Amino acid sequence: MIRALIAAALVLALAGCGVVPRPSMDTAGADTFEDDVRTARTLGEEFWNQQFRQLGRTYRPIEAFVPYAGGSGPDCGDQPAVPNNAFYCPIGHFIAYDERWMEALWNEMGDGSVYVVIPHELGHAVQAQLRTGFALNVQLELQADCYAGGTLSALVGSGVLGTEEGDADELLLSLAAAGDPTDDWLDPNAHGTAEQRQLAFAKGYRGGVGAC
Repeated sequence: MIRALIAAALVLALAGCGVVPRPSMDTAGADTFEDDVRTARTLGEEFWNQQFRQLGRTYRPIEAFVPYAGGSGPDCGDQPAVPNNAFYCPIGHFIAYDERWMEALWNEMGDGSVYVVIPHELGHAVQAQLRTGFALNVQLELQADCYAGGTLSALVGSGVLGTEEGDADELLLSLAAAGDPTDDWLDPNAHGTAEQRQLAFAKGYRGGVGAC
């Protein structure tokens, strides 16, 4: 049933996709790309700070949030930054993102894209702190998608973020755009297909981060 709903939503979203951004999900009224990036980071970290506190642990905020352009981003160990990407680096405990790429997503798909990408990368920061271990990279990526869904659900549920008609389509489109073309779980760079990523996000959104 979930798969059918996702497919139907994507058809509707693709049919109505435009380049004019919708009003921000932030109920405080943020209406620029920079505002939404700041809000997604701030609220996401506040959420995880509360989650860790409930577990009797201390959340470690990321050290830096680094915008870059094209291939000019910071290295992560011996891995250079690449264009059209966002990543968490455990060496230095920072998140970096190609600003032009993410702003293009914001313009083309709506501000919901920011509230997928940033919570996903914060999910990787959480995995590093919880020392989450999986045999395959795709398992880490899908859990981060699930964490992103759980984070967004909690923020909407608390009232600090709002939703309007079309927001669900924005989120599904953002996940579809980032999906792998093939279902190769043994690929060390695999993130999951569009459907797998959508389902993981939906799992977190419906069940919270505890379901991840």
